[in-house]
Amino acid sequence: MIAIPVPAAQHRPDISTLSDADLVPLAKMGDEPAIRVIVQRHNRRLFRTARAVIRNDAEAEDVVQAAYIKAFTSLAAFRGDAQLSTWLTRIVLNEAMGRVRVARNTTGLEEIDMQRASWGGEVLQFPSSLSATDPETELSRSQARHLLEHAVDELPDDFRAVFVLREVEDMSTEEAASCLGIKPGTVKTRLHRARKMMRQSIEKQLSGAFAALFPFGGARCAFIADRVIAALRNGTSETD
Repeated sequence: MIAIPVPAAQHRPDISTLSDADLVPLAKMGDEPAIRVIVQRHNRRLFRTARAVIRNDAEAEDVVQAAYIKAFTSLAAFRGDAQLSTWLTRIVLNEAMGRVRVARNTTGLEEIDMQRASWGGEVLQFPSSLSATDPETELSRSQARHLLEHAVDELPDDFRAVFVLREVEDMSTEEAASCLGIKPGTVKTRLHRARKMMRQSIEKQLSGAFAALFPFGGARCAFIADRVIAALRNGTSETD
């Protein structure tokens, strides 16, 4: 296990501004603040990556934690040939896919399908930089996010991983291919098909919803009727 020394009581610069390349040597020496910065810097990407494979929030968190422990206990093996984020993403993918393989080997197919059906009800919280101006706006954003998350969850495993890495995490085609161990051309093909499946899923969820657009009933409808009746009455009295 990596040994984390007790930090000395002395002034040190803010290491949160350091690059990953500068943080790695410190982390290799067990520097706790450096390790903490690395974890906080890459948490969101790694969680999203694990969630793309596992489709369960709690288990995705376990995957990320296990991956970090593996990464920091074997950090000496990191030579800097790839970006730290790419290296960490590969570890997370291996950990997540390993758990999926174990589940498939030890659980009946019917039970797995039932688990996945229940997992589909959970949503992945995509942080938004926009602040809600009112509860109605926040509700609309939440509903839109849930719609997209459901569509992502419905993608087949291979396509979901590509979609999350490319569209959600904005990885390049080459970086996503490196993380997944596939060819860039395969990434492009799967992304194209994933986008098509996403559109179909969203259209299916929205089917029949257009009839509910621009509702005009209840008090609003009654108010217009009252105004029409009042206008007619005024016009009749003026004629008389």
